[in-house]
Amino acid sequence: MRTLWIVARREYARYFTTPAAYLAAFLFLLVLGIIFYSNIAASVMRSFMMPGYAPGVEIIVNPMTTLLIFMVPAFTMRLLAEEQRLGTLELLLTAPVRDAELIAGKWLGSFLFVATMIAITLLYPLTLNWLVKPSIDWGPVITSYLGLLLMAAALTALGTAISALFSNQIAAFVATLAFFLLLWLIGFPSSSTGGISSVWQYLDFSQHFYDTLARGILDLRDVIYYLSVAALGVFAGTVIIETRRWR
Repeated sequence: MRTLWIVARREYARYFTTPAAYLAAFLFLLVLGIIFYSNIAASVMRSFMMPGYAPGVEIIVNPMTTLLIFMVPAFTMRLLAEEQRLGTLELLLTAPVRDAELIAGKWLGSFLFVATMIAITLLYPLTLNWLVKPSIDWGPVITSYLGLLLMAAALTALGTAISALFSNQIAAFVATLAFFLLLWLIGFPSSSTGGISSVWQYLDFSQHFYDTLARGILDLRDVIYYLSVAALGVFAGTVIIETRRWR
C-alpha cells in the first residue's frame, strides 16, 4: 500500500507541472462557467414568463458529465503511454513495485486530480443556492456529485488501461475518447427492454447516472456498476503491463 500511495502522489503532483493538464483543466472550468452563466441568464428570462420558476442543479451537472467524457482522456493519455515513449516503463517494471500497485497508483493519481476539479465546481451549486430563493434542493446535489466522482473513478481507470496499450499520447487520447463515447451511447437508442437490448442498456454509462443519481436517487446498483468498471479498468491495466514482462 505504501508504494501505491507513493506512485499516486507522484502522479498527482505531475499534473501541476504539466501545461497540457493545466490547459485541459482551464478549458473544463471555462466551458462549464460559460454554460452556467448562459443557463442563469436564460432562467432569469424564463422566470418572467413562468413566475416561480427556478433552475436546479441539472444546469451544472448535466454539462459536466459530457465534459468529463471529453476531458478525462486528456488527463489519462500520458499515464503509461509517455512512460513507454520515454523508455522509463522498463525501469519501473524492474523497480521493487508490483504491477498492480503501479497501475492502481497511476489511476489513483489521475482520479484525485479529476476529483479536485469536480470539487472546485461546487462553487456553482453554492452560487446557485445564493441566487435561488428560498434555496435549491441539496439532495440531488449530493447524489449528483457522488455520481460524478464514481463516474470519474470508472473513466480514469479505463483511461489508464487504454494508455498502457500505446506509446503515443495522441493515439491513446483518440482510442480512449472513442471507447468512452461507445460506453456513453451504447444503450441509445433502444426499442425493447429484453434480450441483448437490456444488456446494452446496463452497460450504458449515462443510464446509471441520469435515471437515478442525477435525480437525487441513490441506487446501490449504480454504485456497484461504477466501482466494478473502475476495478475492471485497474485489472485490465495490470494484465496489459504484466504481458510486457513476458515479451
